[in-house]
Amino acid sequence: MDTGNQHIIQLLEKYSSGQANAAEIDQLLTLVRTGIHDETVVAYIENNLENFTPENEEDIAFWKSRLDGGAARITGSSTEEGRLIEMPVTKQKPGLLRKWRWAAASVLLLALAGTYLFLSENKKEETHPPVSIAETKHISPGKSGAVLTLADGSQLVLDSLGNGIVATQGGTSVTLKSGGLAYDPTGKTYGEIGYNTMTTPKGRQFQITLPDGTRVWLNAASSLRYPTAFTGNQRLVSVTGEAYFEVARNTHMPFKVNVNGKATIEVLGTQFNVNAYTNESVISTTLLNGSVRISENDQAETLKPGQQGRILQNNKATNTGIKVINGVDLTKVMAWKNGLFNFEGASLEEIMRQVERWYDIEVIYAKNVPDAEFEGKLTRDVPLSDLLVMLGKSGVHCKIENRTLTVLP
Repeated sequence: MDTGNQHIIQLLEKYSSGQANAAEIDQLLTLVRTGIHDETVVAYIENNLENFTPENEEDIAFWKSRLDGGAARITGSSTEEGRLIEMPVTKQKPGLLRKWRWAAASVLLLALAGTYLFLSENKKEETHPPVSIAETKHISPGKSGAVLTLADGSQLVLDSLGNGIVATQGGTSVTLKSGGLAYDPTGKTYGEIGYNTMTTPKGRQFQITLPDGTRVWLNAASSLRYPTAFTGNQRLVSVTGEAYFEVARNTHMPFKVNVNGKATIEVLGTQFNVNAYTNESVISTTLLNGSVRISENDQAETLKPGQQGRILQNNKATNTGIKVINGVDLTKVMAWKNGLFNFEGASLEEIMRQVERWYDIEVIYAKNVPDAEFEGKLTRDVPLSDLLVMLGKSGVHCKIENRTLTVLP
């Protein structure tokens, strides 16, 4: 037996017995998401269905449908926009999802079926071959890394530094450890309080612990400007791009976030996500826990957990107002921080903007952007070639030259 297939079977054995940890499940996802397995893996699943879901006959039927080519049997209903295609079994597997206890459970099931992303309309006749995997092998997914600009203007590329103290700023030591940066006040601050800026280029993300204990995760193509020590009656930082905050509570010193110079978010202690990329149509603030107050010009709105505040960008009006959205899908908002792409209900343009930032490429369209909506999730550690193969299976084909990806008509 091929060693790759043997390894997949070993992981499947651990999964079926409930002994696989998150890292091993992630490996299993990675190995099967593009169908890199042969009939020996299929035969193993076929012969051990009872070990996967002994308590659930519906799940056994589901696995059988996968092995019988059930992935090709998709159902839907006609709409004005096109045919809505669903994988109904992926929404009716509570027993299996409980066993996974992990957000990407349905991802493996779809991958084992040989499919991943799919259009919410009839698949168009393919007129272009999928992009050659060889052409994209040199384009890896993003990783941990950032550039730290100190108060004196000097810059440190954190990707290339080892663990330890990398700088001392006005009595605060700046330490790189465990893939993140931490500011630890060593004693009384002295001198003028300086400001540092953490910047993540395309293809990088990073985590930082501020002097007050607040933790911030930066997505690709983002920045955070902050003081090396918090003094006075407030804690003020500035952000561009996308960031997730876990704010240390301090009732005497509110935490404020300036977003693109357009809006302000005020909190005492909470967890929230900000998406403020300039090429997105809105600035969105999503609250997970606690309470935040968003201000734009003369308007202010207070969010409750599960709500999202949206402010239009690139609008000629000076005050476009704050729109509050209820019942936001928090798993989709937080997918980037949890190592996933979540393309549920996303347009091709939305997907490609994420792809540009994470793979550090430029995306252009040969003609008009195809009007299609996608479903599916994908771990963010996949090479660009894997992602493009999956898009190709959905009828979206591309060509790539250097780091420019062209979506073909």
